[in-house]
Amino acid sequence: MSSTDALANVPPANSCSACPSVRFSFENTYARLPERFYTRVDPTPVHSPHLVEVNVDLARKLGLDPDTLTTPEGVEIFAGNRLAEGSEPLAMAYAGHQFGYFVPQLGDGRANLLGELVGHDGIRYDIQLKGSGPTPYSRRGDGRAALGPVLREYILSEAMAALNVPTTRALAAVTTGEQVLREEVMPGAVLTRVAASHLRVGTFQYFAARGDTEGTRTLADYAIARHYPEAAKTKQPYRALLNGVISRQAQLVAQWMLLGFIHGVMNTDNTSISGETIDYGPCAFMEAYDPAMVFSSIDHQGRYAYGNQPHAAHWNLTRLAETLLPILEQEAGNEANALASAKEALADFVPQYETARVAGLRRRLGLFTESDGDAALAQDLLDRMAANRADFTLTFRRLCDDVDVPEGGEGVRTLFDEPSSFDEWAGGWRQRLGQEPLPAPVRAAAMRLASPAFIPRNHLVEAALNAAVERQDFQAFEELLDAVSRPYENRPDLERYATPARPEELVRQTFCGT
Repeated sequence: MSSTDALANVPPANSCSACPSVRFSFENTYARLPERFYTRVDPTPVHSPHLVEVNVDLARKLGLDPDTLTTPEGVEIFAGNRLAEGSEPLAMAYAGHQFGYFVPQLGDGRANLLGELVGHDGIRYDIQLKGSGPTPYSRRGDGRAALGPVLREYILSEAMAALNVPTTRALAAVTTGEQVLREEVMPGAVLTRVAASHLRVGTFQYFAARGDTEGTRTLADYAIARHYPEAAKTKQPYRALLNGVISRQAQLVAQWMLLGFIHGVMNTDNTSISGETIDYGPCAFMEAYDPAMVFSSIDHQGRYAYGNQPHAAHWNLTRLAETLLPILEQEAGNEANALASAKEALADFVPQYETARVAGLRRRLGLFTESDGDAALAQDLLDRMAANRADFTLTFRRLCDDVDVPEGGEGVRTLFDEPSSFDEWAGGWRQRLGQEPLPAPVRAAAMRLASPAFIPRNHLVEAALNAAVERQDFQAFEELLDAVSRPYENRPDLERYATPARPEELVRQTFCGT
C-alpha cells in the first residue's frame, strides 16, 4: 500500500433515518488496514456509568457538541455501553520491549479504538476508550481501569497539553459502578483518550518479529501518510520517516527534561510514532532537582530515571530503526547501505536533543541571543540546584521575578540549602544578562511563558485521587485541573498549587494502573 493510498477512499459515516443526538462523524482509516493489524472487538458494557468530566474545549476542537456529550447517551458511549454511529471498535496489535525485555505480542489489552475524527485544525485524531473491557490481547487481565489511574492520566495529560508538550489528551472520564481488583478493590472507570494516533515503536516491532516485511511496509506507508506526508515526496521515504520520528522524539524528551517530567515507563510500546507523550502510568514531576530521581514503583534499577530519559529514547529509536532495515534496504540498494543510513539517522538524535534542551534553558534564563558559554552557565545552575535540593519548577519561575531586580531578590536563593551557592552563580548570570538587548520587563514576561508557575505536584495529585476514590469527592480533582490548565499565569489565589510538598506530604512512589 502506498503512502497516498493509506488514507485514501475513506468512506463517509453511515447514514441513518433518525440520527442520534451525539454525532462523532467518524472517518476511519486504521480499520481499513489488513486485519492482522488489529482484532475487531466491542467494548464490554458496564453496570452503572456516571460522568465525572467532559473536556469542553477539546470537544469543540474535535467538532463535537459538548452539551450532547453530557447526556445519558453520551455517557453510555464513553462507558462503552453504546456504540456511536460510524464507530468500528478494534484493539490494536503491537509488541514491545518492557524494561529491556522483548514481548512479541502485547496489544490493546484494555482499550478499544472507536474510530477517527478530523478536527477543526484539519488533523486526524483517534478516539479510544481505555478500561473498556478485555480483548484478545488482555493476557488474563480484566481489561478494566481503576478510577485513580484514570483521573491521574486526565490531570497529567491535560497539564502537559497546557504546557505545550505534544501529548495524548483526555476527552472524558466516567465511573462504571463496578469494582476492579488491583492491590486492593477499587472503583472502576473508563477514560476516553484522544491521540494523533496510537502507532507505537512496538507496532513496528510486532510485524518485524514475525518477519512480515509487507506488514512493516504497509504500516510505514500509513505512518507517512498520517504523520509525515512530506516524507512521501523524498527519494527515500522510509529514511525520511525514521528521520521524522527521531526529530520529534528528540524535541519531546527535551521538553520533558525542561519541565522536570519523569515518564516512568519508557518502553517501546509507550513510544509514539507521532511524537506525543503517551501512557501516563507511574509518571511524576520532580520537585527537588535530582537527575537520578525515580518515582515508579516498578523501575527498580532506575532504567527510566529522569536523567536517563534521553538515553532511553535513543535506545527505543534504535529498536525502531531495526524494524525498518528490510524496507530501508530496498530503497538504499543493499543491506550495508541500509545499516549505514539507519546509523546516520540515529546519530542525529543527540545533537537535536541537546539543541532543543539548550534553547529551552536559554529561554528560562532570559537569554534570547546565543553565546558559547550559555550551556555551561545553565548546567552550573542545575548542578547547584541538585547539590542544594532546590525546587526545579520554583527556581526557574522565581528567576523571572529576579530579572526585574538589579541587585537580585530573595525569591530564588531561599530555595537553596546554601543560598550563597546561588549567589555565586547569579553573578555570572547577571553579567550575561547585560549582553541582552531586551529591557528587563519584556525579558521577564518572555521568561514566564517558558517557566510554569503550576505543575501537577505529586502530593496534590494524590490528594485529589484519594478524595475521589475514597469519598467520591471530585472537588479537589476539579480545582487541580483548573490550576494546571493555565500553568503560566500569575494567580496569587492559587499559591498553594505552586508550593512544594511539606516533608510529611512527599510522594516517594507512583504506581502503574494496570
